[in-house]
Amino acid sequence: MVSVICTLRHHTDEVSCCAFSPSLLATSSGDKTLRVYNTADFSELPFSPLSGHGYGVHCCRFSSCGRYLLSCSTDGSAIVWCSETGEPAAALQHPVRSPLRVCALAPDSSLLLAGACDGTVALWDFPSKTLRSCSAVSEASVVACCFSPCGQMFVTGCTYGDLKLWDVDVCLLHAEKDAHDLGVTCCSFTDQLKVGGCCVEFRLASCGQDSQLKIWIVSQREGPACVMKLLHTLASQTAPVLSCAFSSDGELVVSGSVDKSVAIYDANLGTLLYTLKQHSRYVTAVALSPTMPWIATGSMDRTVNVWRIGDGVSRTAAESRQTVCQGRKLPGHSRLLVADWSEEDVQTWLCEEGLQGLISIFKANNIDGPELSQLNKETAAELGIESVGLRGRLLRKIEALKAEQSRSEAPDEFLCPITRELMKDPVIAADGYSYERESIESWIRGKNKTSPMTNLPLQTTLLTLNRALKLAITRWKSSQ
Repeated sequence: MVSVICTLRHHTDEVSCCAFSPSLLATSSGDKTLRVYNTADFSELPFSPLSGHGYGVHCCRFSSCGRYLLSCSTDGSAIVWCSETGEPAAALQHPVRSPLRVCALAPDSSLLLAGACDGTVALWDFPSKTLRSCSAVSEASVVACCFSPCGQMFVTGCTYGDLKLWDVDVCLLHAEKDAHDLGVTCCSFTDQLKVGGCCVEFRLASCGQDSQLKIWIVSQREGPACVMKLLHTLASQTAPVLSCAFSSDGELVVSGSVDKSVAIYDANLGTLLYTLKQHSRYVTAVALSPTMPWIATGSMDRTVNVWRIGDGVSRTAAESRQTVCQGRKLPGHSRLLVADWSEEDVQTWLCEEGLQGLISIFKANNIDGPELSQLNKETAAELGIESVGLRGRLLRKIEALKAEQSRSEAPDEFLCPITRELMKDPVIAADGYSYERESIESWIRGKNKTSPMTNLPLQTTLLTLNRALKLAITRWKSSQ
C-alpha cells in the first residue's frame, strides 16, 4: 500500500527536482528557489526558501552525509549550500556561463559534476571548489548525469538519446547510442555494487522521451573497458518519462511521467507494483528517502507529494504478477491511443474495468482498439450483449476512456518558454530556443536584449520561423 503523507504547496512555479538526505527533503523550482523541509514532520525550515539563482533551478542534490545541498540553474551557476544553516558555501560558474541542467556529487564528496546546454560537463574538485575540467561530451544538451556508487565513473545522458560512461578524467568508457529515442531525460545508479572475481557490477536506471524506463547492468572488468547490458524495459507509462530513482536498497525503482502518473516497480523482476495518480500535471521529479519508507514526487502543478510505502511492497514474483493482473497499470495502457490497441489489450482493459464477463464475446468477435472506439448502442446489441445495464455500463466506460485520452497535454516542447502556452507561430531566436513570435517580440521590445532562457546577450534580434515545429504542433492538434 502507498499513501500520501502530505502535500507541500510552497513553490510558485513548477517543481523541477526533489532530493532527500537522512533528515531533510529539498525541492527546487522554476521560481528560482529551493525549499528545505524537516522529514520529522515535513515542516519548512526557518531559513527556507533559499534564493541565490537568477533563473529557474533545474536540479538539487544532497551530499551523501547530508551536510551539503547542491543546486544548478539556467543562470549557468552551481551553488553549494550548508544544509544546517542555508548559507551558501560556494558559487561555481560554468566557464562560458552555459545553462546548467543537471548536477551530481560523488559519493565521497570529492567531485562535483554539472551538465550544460552546450553539451559540456564541468567537473570541480569539491573540497577546494576549483574547476578540474570542462569537457565536451555531446553535441546536444546534457540533461542527465550521476556518479556510480564507487565514485570512479559517471554517466551522462543527452537530448539526442545517447548514454555515455566516463571515468573521472572524462575519458569515454562506453557509449550506448540511441538508448532512448527522442532523448534521455534522467538517469540514476543504485547505491549497491556487486563484486565478483575481477568484475564489478552496477545497476543503472534511465528514462526518456520514448515513454520508457530502462534498467541496465553496467559491468567493469580489469582495465578501463565497460559493458552495458539491458536488463529490463518498463513501459507502463503512456507518455515521456521525466524522472527516475532507485530505493536505497536497490529493490525498487520509481519513475514520474508526462501522463501525470508515478510508477513503482520491482527493480529485480521488472514488474509494476503500483501506479500513483495524484498530480494534475506532468510529474517532473521523484526521490526516495535513504532512511524512511518515503517517496517525494514533484510536478508542474507546483506541488510536492510525500508518499509512505506500506509494509510488504517488496513481493515475490507471483505476487507481482498478480498485482499487474489486478490492474495497477495494464498493457492496454502502454500505448497512448486506443486505436493502437490489440485484441489482447482490449481484453485486459475489460478486466481492469470489471467487465470480465464480456471477454468471451469480444474474443469471438475479434474486437480490437479501433473496433472498441466505434462501439455504440446498436453495435453493442449486435454483439449479443443482452443486458441493457451491462451495455450501458460498457458504453459509459468507452466514452470515459476516449475523454481521458483526448485531454492529454501538449508535449512540453510545443509550449512557449515565456508564456507556457501552446505556440501558434513558433520562431527560433538567436539563443537557439523556440518561442511564440508575439511573446519574444514583446520581450525584445521591452528592452530585454538577453535570452529569456540563458540570460546571455542575444547576438541578433532576428527571428526565424520554425517550420518543422509548427508542422509538428499542427499534426498534434489534428490528432486530438
